[in-house]
Amino acid sequence: MADDGTTRPFPAGQTALVVRVPEAESLVGGWRERCDPSARDGVPAHVTVLFPFLDESLVDAGVRAVLAQVLGSHPAFEVRFARCGRFPGVLHLSPEPAGPLRRLTETVAARWPEAPPYGGRHADVVPHLTVALGQEDSLLEEIEADLAGRLPFTCRVSSVELIVHDGAKWQERASFPLGG
Repeated sequence: MADDGTTRPFPAGQTALVVRVPEAESLVGGWRERCDPSARDGVPAHVTVLFPFLDESLVDAGVRAVLAQVLGSHPAFEVRFARCGRFPGVLHLSPEPAGPLRRLTETVAARWPEAPPYGGRHADVVPHLTVALGQEDSLLEEIEADLAGRLPFTCRVSSVELIVHDGAKWQERASFPLGG
């Protein structure tokens, strides 16, 4: 889940809100397993909505009810992944349109200002599906070349998952359907 090219251990109880992208697994799963430590820790191919979210000890029935209401107010939508993008040391797939994903992040972050996206490290949050991070540019170029001929693909975004780090792996704890 780190998007800055570093590997960090996550504390037990750390949470995130993500959109699973199962359609990407056959395309990027092998690369993610090799080049994205979060994949080895149980995080599926995804676009992050909000990380870090609240500690698991704070995610009670009331928080879950508000999450269901907030996320349910957004309609389900489709996104297309047609190209790769880069951040320093990171290769990712870029969802199009990014607006609906950005609005999910903005809405949840506005409701829980104590949990700013990426801890407030980035002024502009860019929705993306991380494929590889912390790798040499030559490997990122190899991965990008491999993926280029296998894109695009489309997926329907109909829910947001709450995942929790249990001290060893990330586990899904709840799923919140989007509206419509």
